[in-house]
Amino acid sequence: MKLHNKIALITGGARGIGLGFAEAFVAEGARVIIADINIARAREAAAKIGASATAVALDVTDLESIDRVVAAIDAEHGGIDILVNNAAIFDMAPINEITPESYERVFSVNLKGPLFMMKAVSNVMIARGRGGKIINMASQAGRRGEALVTLYCASKAAIISATQSAALALVKHGIKVNAIAPGVVDGEHWDVVDAKFAEHEGLKPGEKKAAVAKSVPIGRFATPDDIKGLAVFLASPDSDYILAQTYNVDGGNWMS
Repeated sequence: MKLHNKIALITGGARGIGLGFAEAFVAEGARVIIADINIARAREAAAKIGASATAVALDVTDLESIDRVVAAIDAEHGGIDILVNNAAIFDMAPINEITPESYERVFSVNLKGPLFMMKAVSNVMIARGRGGKIINMASQAGRRGEALVTLYCASKAAIISATQSAALALVKHGIKVNAIAPGVVDGEHWDVVDAKFAEHEGLKPGEKKAAVAKSVPIGRFATPDDIKGLAVFLASPDSDYILAQTYNVDGGNWMS
C-alpha cells in the first residue's frame, strides 16, 4: 500500500493510460479523483474501480474549470497529494499544412492544461504544507520530431521542458515533479493515430499500426499495464530523491 491515504487527481483518467493509473493507485491505497471532459465516461470508470474512486468534469483548457475543480477537491479531501497530467490530444500534418485551429487545440490541451493544472495543484500542496508528487505525461514524440507530427511532437517536447522548470521551482516546497514518456500504446488513441496516418500516407486501416508494432525493439505495443508501475513508483515515497526526470517506457525505441 505505497499510496495509503493519498489523494490523487488524474486528468483524462476515464480511459487508456489514465484509467490504468487510477486502478493502480487505488490498489496501492490511494483515493483517486478521475477528472475528464467526458463526465459520463469518468463516472463509468469510477464505478468500475469502486468506492475509492470518484469522477469530476474537467476541461483542462478552461482555467476557471481548473481552479473550480482543484478548490473543490481540496475542500472535500483536505488537499491533493498526487497530480497526474494525463489529458492530451493528437493531430497530424506536415509543417506546410498545419493550421492555427490545430495549433490552438493541441497546445491548449497538451501544454496550457498541464501548466495551469500544475499551478493550481502546487498552490494547494504549498498551502497544505505536506509536499506532493506531480507526474506529467510526455511521449517519445517529445524526444524527436516526426515529419507528419509537428504540433504533437512540439507540445510533448514542451512538457519535458516544463517538467524540468516546474521541478526546480517547486522542490523547495517538497513537491517532486517528474514525467513519463511512453512509446506506442495500444488502445483508442492509436486507432486515431492509425487513421490519420492512413489518410496522409495512403495506407489501409491497420497497416501503419502493424508496421509500428514490428519496429519496436521489444516487438509489440505497450499497454497501460506496462506503464502503471512507473507511475506508482513516481507517486510514492520510493522516488523522493528523484526530480526533473522524464522516464522512457517505450520498449527500447529511445535510448538515453
